[in-house]
Amino acid sequence: MQEKLRNYFDGLVVYKDLRRNAFFSTLGAPSFIRDTLLDSFQDEDGEFDLEEAREFVAAHLPGKEQWLGIKNRVVYEYERVKILTKIVIDIDIASSAITFSLPNYDLTNKDTIVETDVWEDVKDQLTNGVETWGTVELGYRPPDPNAKPKLPGKIKLMSFKSFQPLDVDLEFYKDASRNFTIDEWLDVLLGAIDYNPSGYRSTTQKRTMLARLLPFVEKNLNLLELAPKGTGKSYVFGRLSKFGCLIDGGKVTRAQMFYNVSRRQPGYIQGKDYVALDEIKLARFNDDIEMRSILQTYMENGQCSVNGNNVTSSAGVVMLGNISSERMSEYSSMLDELPPLFKESALLDRIHGFIPGWDIPYMTDDLKANGWAMNTEYFCSIMHAMRSDPSYDDLVNSLIDAPRDAYLRHTRAVRKLACGFLKLFFPYARETSDVDKELFTEFCLNPAIAMRTVILRQAQYLDRDEYMSKPMPQFILRDAEGANG
Repeated sequence: MQEKLRNYFDGLVVYKDLRRNAFFSTLGAPSFIRDTLLDSFQDEDGEFDLEEAREFVAAHLPGKEQWLGIKNRVVYEYERVKILTKIVIDIDIASSAITFSLPNYDLTNKDTIVETDVWEDVKDQLTNGVETWGTVELGYRPPDPNAKPKLPGKIKLMSFKSFQPLDVDLEFYKDASRNFTIDEWLDVLLGAIDYNPSGYRSTTQKRTMLARLLPFVEKNLNLLELAPKGTGKSYVFGRLSKFGCLIDGGKVTRAQMFYNVSRRQPGYIQGKDYVALDEIKLARFNDDIEMRSILQTYMENGQCSVNGNNVTSSAGVVMLGNISSERMSEYSSMLDELPPLFKESALLDRIHGFIPGWDIPYMTDDLKANGWAMNTEYFCSIMHAMRSDPSYDDLVNSLIDAPRDAYLRHTRAVRKLACGFLKLFFPYARETSDVDKELFTEFCLNPAIAMRTVILRQAQYLDRDEYMSKPMPQFILRDAEGANG
């Protein structure tokens, strides 16, 4: 199957051996950076030129411990230095000053400036989200004691190039995917996110693992995953994609998440495909009622207001938590160990689906990618592009029917989840005739219903009277002509 993958996705695959390559473990770079290095310094047989890669890393991906040397070059030697990193832009409304920070090097906004002429060149690349990965060129504006008011010295942005080394042709991806069986394609997807398909014992395990990718492809999709420790939750949501964000759920505040009123700055939710809250069992908020209200409003329609400031985003909210073995059943209450904020039925109802993390194996060396696999940077960029493709929504709406009196949040959730699965597992589908009804039912519709049903059952434990009267509807699969099948 790996040769088949190389044939149809020529130039978009790399040889991953994550069990043995200590260079990347030491580097600590996210997967999308790692695969770009593999693509750049690998030959056609998968042999990796370690020395060339080290030279590139030394020049463009310096470690945090090298930051003092970089500052010396920029400030005292007046060099212009380029590094590949994450940059965060801020625009001060009162003064109209544009500043930036480099979180990976602890460079804050108070020490930086983006001058007007540079901003005109880079603003289109830097205003799509709170943080952006790319090649940052740094220079220095020396202090001017004669200016009124006096101007302090600042590190300034000289140029910026957004990080997207591969062309993303969604139509090519769709056409190429048609050449794989569903079993082969599941293995392709697992390899693309750094996992070894042979380490999984069943299709159910693979499908559950890949359900974590639903917010990568579907806008405003909210998930809850409770799982044992060591199943890779943090890796998937924190290391794979530059379009997502993993934050410590135990430390996040309303200002960090949605909008910082004092700084007039949008939070993590702005411009991301998803925001994953890790370790929600440890979450504590200054005002549970306020945070719950904002979360519920945002998770309903992708909008909320913070002290009169409107926040709009297509980012999904993903809640991740570890769960004890005796709680691992949808037929008992699984939320007892969570903080009070997450035990409100109205909030739970706005979560579209539940991932049963106990169906995902513990991380071992056998699960690490070992062989030719799709480039993670390419794959994550494809998933990001799929979020804006409305054709899949139209397909799902033409395939699935539900009773008119069905509870609306159930039907919306199942459609969104099924749409996400369709994008992942059958990306080539452009018309209803492209969709095999049995495969769609098995891999898209039934998993979507199952994921939503867990949410319903847990809501019933929290508010029996309210949610016993809102059963899951009987979904009907239509045929290609639109008649009931």
